[in-house]
Amino acid sequence: MYELKVEDAFAAAHNLRGYEGQCEALHGHNWKVEVVVRADRLDDVGLAVDFKELKEATQAVLDELDHVYLNDLPAFKDENPSSELIARYIFEEIARRVEREGLWVHRVTAWESDKACASYLRD
Repeated sequence: MYELKVEDAFAAAHNLRGYEGQCEALHGHNWKVEVVVRADRLDDVGLAVDFKELKEATQAVLDELDHVYLNDLPAFKDENPSSELIARYIFEEIARRVEREGLWVHRVTAWESDKACASYLRD
């Protein structure tokens, strides 16, 4: 089994509807995102996936989130853009772009600060 990880970041604003506390108010974060993929085989060159492909897929997803009000996105119209649900959203969007036989997204972690993060992972 092989495991590869890339990191990237985006900045965005959000608020948590129905939350009783400061996070109910409009605020922003500089999210750091970690994407971990796993593969059970390598290609003829010895790669599970080209890092360039994984970085481009990650960047494409994060570009959709960067410098926007997350609550306005269709994915978060009915659900709060919490770090947990942001991690799931990024996971699913990257999976659509890179998964194939022998390669899958294993975990996405969204860090909302240096000390707090949420992950969404495949069991």
